[in-house]
Amino acid sequence: MKTVALLALALFNTTSVFAASQSCSVSMSQDPVVIRVGKDEFRIAFGLNGELCASTGCNGTIAYSAAWKTDDGLARSEQKHLNFSIPDGAKRSLVVDRHYFDTSEGKHTTDITTVKVDSVTCVASTARATAAR
Repeated sequence: MKTVALLALALFNTTSVFAASQSCSVSMSQDPVVIRVGKDEFRIAFGLNGELCASTGCNGTIAYSAAWKTDDGLARSEQKHLNFSIPDGAKRSLVVDRHYFDTSEGKHTTDITTVKVDSVTCVASTARATAAR
């Protein structure tokens, strides 16, 4: 009886590992769009193509860098990570990140000079739900 219980436990754990390794494919539909909201406040919008995960939905992360400079000439770059979720049935999605770029709140007018997407990763929603059990 112990052997059957151990075998069942091993099979359950193996199934979870295989489910967790399933992935999906998401790509950017266009370059990120930068929207100025205030002197140092921005929204950065990312359009996603998720046709291959339309049947199950998916979740993932966009890793990107944003370079900015203040009106007094100070320039910096920041690495950002933005989580997204594309529901099942959707072929495209939009995710927006909110940021304040400045060395002190509201002191400078800041410009974003570049936004570069480093990577987009995702996992199918069903794989994530199975692995979480």
